[in-house]
Amino acid sequence: MARGKTLQVVFKQNFQNQGMLLPPDLNDLIAQNHPVRVVHAVLEKVDISLLVQQYKPGGTSSYHPRMLLKVLVFAYINNIYSSRKIEEAVSQNINFMWLAGMSKPDHNTINRFRGQRLQKSLQPIFTQVVLLLCEEGLLSIKDLYTDGTKIEANANRYTFVWGNSIKTNREKMKQQLGELWQYAQSVAASELDDTDPTGFDKIDSEKMTQTIDTINAALKDKEVDKGIKQKLNYAKKHWPAALDKYDKQEKVLGENRSSYSKTDTDATFMRMKEDHMRNGQLKPAYNVQISTNSQYIASYSVHQNTTDTNTLIDHVSRHIKQFGQKPNNITADAGYGSEQNYQWLEKKRITAYIKYNQFDRMQNEKIRNKKPFAVDRLEYDAENNQYLCPIGEPMKHKGWKIEETKGGYPQIIDSFQARKCKGCFLNGVCNTQKGDRVIEVSLNNVRLKQGAEKRLKSTRGLQKRKQRCFDTEPVFGNIKHNHQFKRFMLRGIEKVTVETGLLALAHNLRKKAA
Repeated sequence: MARGKTLQVVFKQNFQNQGMLLPPDLNDLIAQNHPVRVVHAVLEKVDISLLVQQYKPGGTSSYHPRMLLKVLVFAYINNIYSSRKIEEAVSQNINFMWLAGMSKPDHNTINRFRGQRLQKSLQPIFTQVVLLLCEEGLLSIKDLYTDGTKIEANANRYTFVWGNSIKTNREKMKQQLGELWQYAQSVAASELDDTDPTGFDKIDSEKMTQTIDTINAALKDKEVDKGIKQKLNYAKKHWPAALDKYDKQEKVLGENRSSYSKTDTDATFMRMKEDHMRNGQLKPAYNVQISTNSQYIASYSVHQNTTDTNTLIDHVSRHIKQFGQKPNNITADAGYGSEQNYQWLEKKRITAYIKYNQFDRMQNEKIRNKKPFAVDRLEYDAENNQYLCPIGEPMKHKGWKIEETKGGYPQIIDSFQARKCKGCFLNGVCNTQKGDRVIEVSLNNVRLKQGAEKRLKSTRGLQKRKQRCFDTEPVFGNIKHNHQFKRFMLRGIEKVTVETGLLALAHNLRKKAA
């Protein structure tokens, strides 16, 4: 008998419209090892009293902050960052429905909670979660690997303010005002005093208005070039207002920034590595710093600095304040290797496995031998406080000065001068200066770099350098590429810090659940 001719296809019955005697329990529909249960279990243990204090008594009832926190963290675990999409998930996704207890907060409630309520309370919650993970032996806050990345701000890329442009425009106004003053003196010298307005370091809008009025008064009833009249009218109408605008812009810039975006004034223009045009385009962004251990994030901070060098002290200080104890050691790349950072870590008695600039290049003998007469190749005689030139002649200490770095660190620079370079057979090769060779060097920086090199080349230092590559860098790769977070949703450094905290919290709980 042919088998295919007698058998029939059988379909399972569909009970789509059949009512249920007892409604299903959502708890039974979620697997016991699902990440949503990890989020629930961990966040149930943390103290949220600081978060509760953000609510004022009176009015209608509010959604419980613990529930909203769980929903937000679980949304970030699942690459859902938009408040509208989170609102949709709470209504449609069974995991979110179980976590929210069937509550349905709208997107305004979610966004208000994320942008306002969490600003002062998320960091303590994150700290508690890290300490819970430490108790389980998943990470250590004593051994840190630090790195940074730039994440684009939620801001217009083409509306910006540059500090250099402000300075240039101020100088142009000052120069043109000086030209108008000189013209007025040539026409009506007796009506003007000898006070040249361009002699002041900075001209404000009040001084500008006063000077233009003085020039106009002096030129009244005089034969004046038509172009000068037009320029004076334009200056009176526009220059004082422009100076007021520049003052406000410089206030926003502060001392350490050179640019900002008009749509998010806290964002600084930075060169992004993952630019799709691959031309190093400048975009408004924030510099996010993290310290990790075993690929868990132990601490995070958000900065407006374009380079990592000036972020380390602030970042580690926050870590110490956050946990009430300092780490034993920190490992980082050459972007953090500066005299200021080395000195600060040494003072705090934190062992620094941090490369300095050119460390990797100097390990190559061919590159090192290209400059055999460089300052760092000369021998220093500490007993006599002098350097020895390549032929062994002493270079006597000439004096010292203090130079301030871009980060505001006062660096002591010592100068040493050789003798009789003119008759030396290496003159022109070792010494390319006119007269005897003079070198300038920070002895403290040399000492700190030598200590860093010794630590980095030790057995433990080699192990730390290898560990750093696959401890902290994969965390950024996971967040930015695997979970597609490449642009902040909120504006302002305080709100961006909240988002960074949610990303860090989500990363740690995602890893724990894996």
